[in-house]
Amino acid sequence: MLLRINPDNPEGRKIRQAVEIMEQGGVIIYPTDTVYALGCDMLQARAGDRICRLRGLDPVKARLSLICEDISQVSEFTQQIDNHVFRIMKKHLPGPFTFVLNSSNQVPKLFKNRKRTLGIRIPANNIAMALVRELGRPMLTASLKSVDEILEYFTDPIDIFEDYKNQVELVIDGGIGGNQASTIVDCTGSEPEVIREGLGQLEL
Repeated sequence: MLLRINPDNPEGRKIRQAVEIMEQGGVIIYPTDTVYALGCDMLQARAGDRICRLRGLDPVKARLSLICEDISQVSEFTQQIDNHVFRIMKKHLPGPFTFVLNSSNQVPKLFKNRKRTLGIRIPANNIAMALVRELGRPMLTASLKSVDEILEYFTDPIDIFEDYKNQVELVIDGGIGGNQASTIVDCTGSEPEVIREGLGQLEL
């Protein structure tokens, strides 16, 4: 199903419809402040497996991410965040960053890679934030990569729907997406380290 949602003022009824699909174990494709992404309810293990299959990832080795509502929610699923990292996250979020943190025991085992780390995103996108607020817990997510030789990521939701209409339950049309992923910042060491340059510019 293709569902058009207003990117500036997401319609509550449509957001609820998308969340109900995730609560029932469905996988959706939705916009972020960087690229379109695959998403599901973090508690739906089979949906998480499907996302890994769609991306060709091994769930044990994959660096999966959670979309969270705010930093307070982040703290429920990660080990204690030190003051330095907290200040950096507060300065840059919401925004086009993925912060890699040590995961806590609250994270379902499916989402624990061998390094026990977790990517955290709080995108500056009204649709993504409305989805996670309505769900009441984080969404498991992975960026949607394209097989196109020129574009690394899908940008047109109509093209996404044509390619994925038989593989996911819902594609959200939130307008044309970007083609540059988030900047990944590893915060598990002594100092935050950018491990992938993306749309966000880190300021320490």
